[in-house]
Amino acid sequence: MMNVLRQHAEIQFHEELEALKKLDTGARPPNWDLSPSAVVTYLMGGKLSNGFVITPKYIGNQRLMEIAVATLTTDRALLLYGIPGTAKSWVSEHIAAAITGDSTLLIQGTAGTGEEAIRYGWNYAKLLSEGPSQAALVVTPMMKGMQTGRLVRIEELTRISADVQDTLITILSEKTLPVPELNTEIQAEKGFNVIATANNRDKGVNELSSALKRRFNTVILPVPATAEEEVNIVQTRVASSIKTLELPAQLPTLQEIQRIVRIFRELRNGVTEDGRTKIKSPTGTVSTAEAISVVNSGLALAAHFGNGKLNAHDVASGLVGAIVKDPVQDAVVWKEYLENVVKTREEWKDIYRACKEISF
Repeated sequence: MMNVLRQHAEIQFHEELEALKKLDTGARPPNWDLSPSAVVTYLMGGKLSNGFVITPKYIGNQRLMEIAVATLTTDRALLLYGIPGTAKSWVSEHIAAAITGDSTLLIQGTAGTGEEAIRYGWNYAKLLSEGPSQAALVVTPMMKGMQTGRLVRIEELTRISADVQDTLITILSEKTLPVPELNTEIQAEKGFNVIATANNRDKGVNELSSALKRRFNTVILPVPATAEEEVNIVQTRVASSIKTLELPAQLPTLQEIQRIVRIFRELRNGVTEDGRTKIKSPTGTVSTAEAISVVNSGLALAAHFGNGKLNAHDVASGLVGAIVKDPVQDAVVWKEYLENVVKTREEWKDIYRACKEISF
């Protein structure tokens, strides 16, 4: 398992989860590996009574994590909502890993996701030869989660068409999955629940019906409140990426990350940090996730085509690619920002020159 490109959270942070289990004295809901308070400690990080350090998985408002975890102790499902790049999938994976030790019961929402991906499918060779039977039934992550009392994750719920979304209503309200072809049903074991993620910014978004919304408790994950918080998030995730990807590069300096984050925050907020200059915002989300991607891309360039140290030229290409999503509208926004903001900052001359050298 050490050679996989990306380990599941429960494997990558196995040592932390085991340390929490040993010291966890809180009440655990049925089929939970940890108590709700221990789950929040795993998410937010901290030092245990024996000195063991839990690394933070979510950097932000702890109350949001408490609400999310508390929701899963009830009969309501959890919907993590926010613009792209606010760590919805990351939080979803780690909550599932901490609660049930299994984050792999995943349904990826797309425009092509059908009912069979949520409810159940059929092995058509057996179906044709034997007719409907248990052997011909293809178990989905949803069915497996119900049978074993585990959490099921649905990514990008609003990317799924409305009629397919509504197949969740019976599952979430009755906690049962009818299988009429076999004249039977799957009843959910205690501990079963659903964590879904959704955003309203991507093209092709399908609004949830009122009936489905009522089955979810919605927790909105905001963009980082302060620049310091966002810098901390980028630093943490980049350090993890360097280790996972085994990049032969040095950790970027705090000043370089601060500069990238400042650029993203100014473009996202439509005003410079000092509040003196209004600027246009690009069509994309300019999220924290994009900032992390820019740094990782720059580190890859520095590692394999430079001296291993992140510099302005390494950052520039990723920066332009992250911001200029629309070659017409965003190109204008980026050029104006370069000339009116970046160029005026003496200490940013290197990034200005590097970005100007890239044509778009």
